Amino acid sequence: MSRLALIVLALLLPLTARAETCPPPPDHTETFDGLFEEVQAAPDAGAAQQVVNRMWALWADAPDARAQEILDRGMRRRSAYDFLGAMQDFDRLIAYCPDYAEGYNQRGFVSFIRQDYPAALIDLDRVIALSPRHTGALTGRALTLMALGRTAEARADLLVALALNPWLPERRFLDQLTPGPEETDL
Repeated sequence: MSRLALIVLALLLPLTARAETCPPPPDHTETFDGLFEEVQAAPDAGAAQQVVNRMWALWADAPDARAQEILDRGMRRRSAYDFLGAMQDFDRLIAYCPDYAEGYNQRGFVSFIRQDYPAALIDLDRVIALSPRHTGALTGRALTLMALGRTAEARADLLVALALNPWLPERRFLDQLTPGPEETDL
């Protein structure tokens, strides 16, 4: 290989590596601040749902076009009950964008649907670490913990989610989530 070819290759390698790097997720913090105020002030569940739809649009706002394409395809596959295909897409999204919470959230949701609760918890914990106010992940984690019989933890997560959005449909489970005697020391 000629010296010029080596120089060109050396210059192109960083560009190739950079092309494979996911940019940081969009920062919607200020918009979320306003949306949480709106949902807490909503007069009824219908009005709250309109606000929640705007939240989901932000959570599903991927860092770049490639990530958005993978997320959207995975969500379409999940909706079509192609859970294996959806998992492959969400695995791909997480490998490409490890700091983007929604990839973990969607993969956790598929794990929950498949009743793989330990896998769902791992992903939902990661979502909450990346996006502590992600009410979808908080309620998903609460439902997962309920399925595992860990009612005290489920109740705690649900209460956090309801403090953010008192209109969540999962609020109907709160009465079922009283800690049993074996959980009072948790």
